Amino acid sequence: MASEKTVLVVDDSMTDFVYVKKILKRGGYNIVHAQSGKDGIEKARQLKPDCILMDVVMPEMNGFQATRALSRDFSTANIPVIMLSSKSQQTDKVWATRQGASDYVIKPADPKSLLSKLHGILKE
Repeated sequence: MASEKTVLVVDDSMTDFVYVKKILKRGGYNIVHAQSGKDGIEKARQLKPDCILMDVVMPEMNGFQATRALSRDFSTANIPVIMLSSKSQQTDKVWATRQGASDYVIKPADPKSLLSKLHGILKE
């Protein structure tokens, strides 16, 4: 069981957010939501979550851009980011890693797999 770790979910789709929220709740995590890349960066700076789940396809600033900004910002560089996207190409996964992502999960996320990745990254 997670020890009150906070996960910031950055996703412009409420349907996808609600699905992921249910998985994280079952895992015992606190969940914070941001609906855009810019909002996600601001919340990450303010709240310093234990991990960030980042959608890729979002208006204004996509998840790759937001992840790159977070990984280059001293105050947020140590927060692990897991990309959560329907984009399933190997090139997307490689690009995510180059932007600073710790892992990549394809939507819809398998609940056991997602929780396992979180436990691994958060070393629980």
